[in-house]
Formats: sequence, C-alpha cells, structure tokens
Amino acid sequence: MTPIDIESLFATLQRANPHPASELLYSSTFELLAAVLLSAQATDASVNRATRRLFAQAPTPQMMWELGEPALCEHIRTIGLFRTKAKHLIETCRILVERHGGVVPRQRDALQALPGVGRKTANVVLNVAFGEPTMAVDTHVFRVANRTGLAPGDNPEVVEERLLAVVPEPYRVEAHHWLILHGRYVCTARLPDCRACAINRVCAAFAASGGAPTLR
Repeated sequence: MTPIDIESLFATLQRANPHPASELLYSSTFELLAAVLLSAQATDASVNRATRRLFAQAPTPQMMWELGEPALCEHIRTIGLFRTKAKHLIETCRILVERHGGVVPRQRDALQALPGVGRKTANVVLNVAFGEPTMAVDTHVFRVANRTGLAPGDNPEVVEERLLAVVPEPYRVEAHHWLILHGRYVCTARLPDCRACAINRVCAAFAASGGAPTLR
C-alpha cells in the first residue's frame, strides 16, 4: 500500500468516525486496565455486563483485592476463562497496591509485569488512558492490516511494528480504534462486507478478488 493510499485510508476512517473510542465501559484508568484484562477471548459486551456491578462494588485496586478471588469469580463467571482472569486480576491489584501506591503505572515494563497483562493490554492502557500513539494489535487489527495490505505480518508484533512505521503521525493515537471497529463491523472474519467498505478502493484483498467478498 502506497503512502497516498494509507493517507486516504485513515482520512476516510476519520471522516466516518472523528472521535473513535473503546467500547469497553470504565470510569478510571484502573477500571480500563481491569476491563481490558478481562476482555481477552471475550466480547466487549460480555465484559461490560459483568463489570457494571463489579466496578460499582470494587472500583479501586485496594477494594478489588479485598473483594477476593472467590467473589470476583462470581462477578465474572459469564466471561470466558473467568477463573484464570480472576486469579490474575486479584494478583494485579495486590501488586498495584503494594508496589505502585494503588496507581496504574504509565511505564510499559511495569504494566507488562502485571499478571495477565500482555503487550496488547499494555498498549491499550498506554493509548487510551495516557494518549500514547501505540498500536494494540488484536485479531481485528491483525486481520485488517493483513487483508488490506496496510501492514502485513505473520504475527501481532510484526504487524504492530509495521503499523508504527507506516501510519501517518496525525492518525497514530486513534489508528488502532479505527482498525478495530472496521474489523469488528465491516471487515469481519467470516464474511467481510467488501462492497460496502469505505476503504475498498485501497484494499489489496478487494482488488485481488475482483470486487468479491474474500475470507483471506
């Protein structure tokens, strides 16, 4: 994809959604961190249903640590892998309280040292909470980056590196939101809506398919 095509892609997505945002519900950096941790292999909607009551009862690391793992499991039982996630989240709360004064750190290394917090989760927190131009590569971003030819790669870290290299600076802070939403609602895994896609003019897969939907 040429620099002109990349500029066109993001300008188009920006016009359609000037202020993209996470679909997870939260009211603090800690709640964002917890919600993203819980969202692995789960939908944002399922996480929001579970955290609505959870965050009302335990909105801080100290309160969630005191809530305890068994009670946390009950709150998030409807989310996939809830037992593992509860264990990680309680331990994360303990570390936040004991090592960071109950504050979510802004440093990537400190974030990724928290149980259950990988590179993608750290990137989301750094971007959404702190406004850093990171690229959180989930399955949607990975799919869109590869299908379109924007930033092809065989693993998320390669795609992340290539996105950071090619996304124009004015779009970097919000780029991963646009790509996630595009992958979630238009460039879907099973049946992408290629003909209605606003960026199909610059999409490599659309061109290669002769304008037919593609599952690549």
